[in-house]
Amino acid sequence: MRCVIFRCSKKQEMYLYVPYREDETALLQGLPAGLEKLTGRLEKVMELELTPERKLARARVEEVMAALLEKGFYLQSPPNEIFRKDDSMLRDPSDSF
Repeated sequence: MRCVIFRCSKKQEMYLYVPYREDETALLQGLPAGLEKLTGRLEKVMELELTPERKLARARVEEVMAALLEKGFYLQSPPNEIFRKDDSMLRDPSDSF
């Protein structure tokens, strides 16, 4: 599974993974409206081929692949409770600060 990884400007060490598309203008279409509030401006970092054998620095490749198939994106947050709280808003908008 091929994906594209973006660096998020709003929070240091936060990355957004999306499924690869030939048409780069379509990469970010269809993402949840609240996602942009969490990520800020997105900067393309790289394209990556994900396989079950691949190791990722801060995420389990199986979780990333499953999220890309199920939700159409994977948000990799820094290891911090505040960022996990932010991410929970995508699943339950009533869960806010």
